[in-house]
Formats: sequence, structure tokens, C-alpha cells
Amino acid sequence: MSDEPLISLLIVDDHPVVRDGLRGMFESAPGFRVLGEAADGVEAVAGAEALDPDVILMDLRMPGGGGVDAIRELTRRGARAKVLVLTTYDTDSDTLPAIEAGATGYLLKDAPRDELFTAVRAAAEGRTVLSPAVASRLVSAVRAPGNEPLSTREREVLALVARGTSNREIARELFISEATVKTHLTHLYAKLGVNDRAAAVATAYQRGILG
Repeated sequence: MSDEPLISLLIVDDHPVVRDGLRGMFESAPGFRVLGEAADGVEAVAGAEALDPDVILMDLRMPGGGGVDAIRELTRRGARAKVLVLTTYDTDSDTLPAIEAGATGYLLKDAPRDELFTAVRAAAEGRTVLSPAVASRLVSAVRAPGNEPLSTREREVLALVARGTSNREIARELFISEATVKTHLTHLYAKLGVNDRAAAVATAYQRGILG
């Protein structure tokens, strides 16, 4: 029996069959607990406030309130939950707004169950999770204007970010404070012309800084 704490989930999808399938999948796997379900973005925000889940599995296109608006509102409210988008759509018009709104990760519904479990665990730890299809779209969509070279330390931080390392773990590994890690991230975001970890990693791969 693992001593790892259970990861609590809120499942958001407008299709009851999808919600039932996801609930069954997670309830039959060790390490997860489904706290509740929501059928649209408005219910998702209310559910997140009432249940305080670790991770929200969020569909994007739902009548009665879309996922991107819900993610934006959760971010505005400072919700503790990490949002992992789980959708059938990987178009730029869906991907970028969701990530810009504050989603921790973005997976497509055809992801294998083990990949989904791994993604939820990673999201719970605050690590960025992108399906390969979404990552490649971000690479082509994010065209940053800046060409200022990254410092050696910024490259080290970025490489650790690309491995899914949290700020706390980066600080420990590089023997610097978390505040210093955040400063390095701010500087490298500015140099790459991006706003978040996912876009920074995608842009770095596209430019050959990582890889």
C-alpha cells in the first residue's frame, strides 16, 4: 500500500457518458479520488470552490459555460486546483487561450489511460503537461520576436523546466532560492517573448535552445 496522498479530482464535461467513463477509470486506479463532476464551466468554478480538488479535468467546449472562461475565472480567484484540459480539440484557437488562461496541461481525449494518470500526477505537482500534438502546435504558433541569448543559468533553469521540475525542486538542484528561480523565469520569458512555462519550453525547442 502506497503512503502517497490521494489526488482529488473534479471532472468537467458536458457529456454524462464521458464523465462516467473518467470517474470509473480514476476510481478503479490507486492514488485517485473523484470528488465530483460538473457539466459546464460555471458548475466547474462552483465545484472547485466547494470541493477544493487538487486537479480539475476540464473539457473546453461546453454549452452553458466554456472551459477557457472557467480556467480564467479560477485563475482570477486564485484557486488551488491545477487545471488539466482534456478535450478532442487541438486547434490553435483552443490550445493557446486555454494555456494563456492558466491551464497547467493540455491532453487530447485519445490519450492512453496510463498517460492520463501520469499527466494528472504531474499536474497535481504543478508540472506542465502537453500532449505531443499540442506541443507541436505551440511550437509553430509561438513566434517570439526576442533574440537576446539566454544566460547559462537561464538555460539551466529552462532545461529543468522542460523536464517538468517544480520551482522548489529547481531551487534545490541549483542551490538557489525559489525567488531567484522566479527571477530567472521572468527574464527568460521576456527574452523568449512568452508568458508561461509551456510556451517557454515550446519556443526553446523551436529555436534549438533545447533539444
